[in-house]
Amino acid sequence: MNNKPSEIRKSPIFNKYVIITPGRALRPHDLKEYTQNQPNPDCPFCVQNVNKKNIVDKIKTKNDTITSIKNAFPAVSLDNQKAYGVQEVIIESENHQVELADLPLKQIESLLDMYAQRTRVIAKNKKIDYILCFKNQGSKAGASLSHAHSQVFATKIVPEDLREEMILAQRHKIKHNTCAYCDIVKMEMKSSRKIYADKYVVAFAPYASQFHFEAWIVTKRHTDSIIDLTQNEKKSVAKILKHLALKMKELNLSFNYFLHNVISDKQQHFYIKIQPRDGVWAGVELGSGLVINSVSPEAAAKYYRTK
Repeated sequence: MNNKPSEIRKSPIFNKYVIITPGRALRPHDLKEYTQNQPNPDCPFCVQNVNKKNIVDKIKTKNDTITSIKNAFPAVSLDNQKAYGVQEVIIESENHQVELADLPLKQIESLLDMYAQRTRVIAKNKKIDYILCFKNQGSKAGASLSHAHSQVFATKIVPEDLREEMILAQRHKIKHNTCAYCDIVKMEMKSSRKIYADKYVVAFAPYASQFHFEAWIVTKRHTDSIIDLTQNEKKSVAKILKHLALKMKELNLSFNYFLHNVISDKQQHFYIKIQPRDGVWAGVELGSGLVINSVSPEAAAKYYRTK
């Protein structure tokens, strides 16, 4: 039994509070048996069902193809001045029965190339200021289709939470003359929350994690966008992203990940935020904004470090 007391933690830089309650360790009966994605002849992302007119980009890999298509049910579009933006679906593989954890490293690296490619193209539109590349995997994470895919969402509106993050990062810059994210990297490199580090990236479970098994992947070099990543950096990101996906697959966790890009913000630092979705936010979280996390980031990092 874990008798560690609860602890209120605040992000070292941002205005986010979390209550870590490590009394509930992950137990075998908490886990569900993993079920393999089954074939579906009607899947709209399988190659035989994709409308060629909707294809906007392709990257061919050794034995596969990554395809970006127009979203069939967009919340925003270039034709709608009241909800202006771009929404695309990136089909990560032609194989219906694989997921992110199953993809070869080179395929995941090419997926990052596709994110960069679409971000570069969409950013040329002067009306667009915010581009989000994201993935929903599993029903708890909001995925409505099982075929491996992610999405690109772009609009002229920068979300308020992200604006606040930008303001706080700018204040940190003025006060310390350093990048907030670079300082987070330095702090987490020395902590028990570090999951992985090499010459190019570091992965860690953040000090004030809002989600069970939350992890961030951050470049060591200060670079503001996926567009600017070198191939070596993409290889490192792909390597740890695959490892994290495999470890989440072991626990059968649904998850989201996000890559933000604010065109007008030249102070941002590239990172991927991975947020597993095994819990449900209830009264405390929804009513107060305080998040209760029953898996400490130290325990999450220890799990992720295992082979």
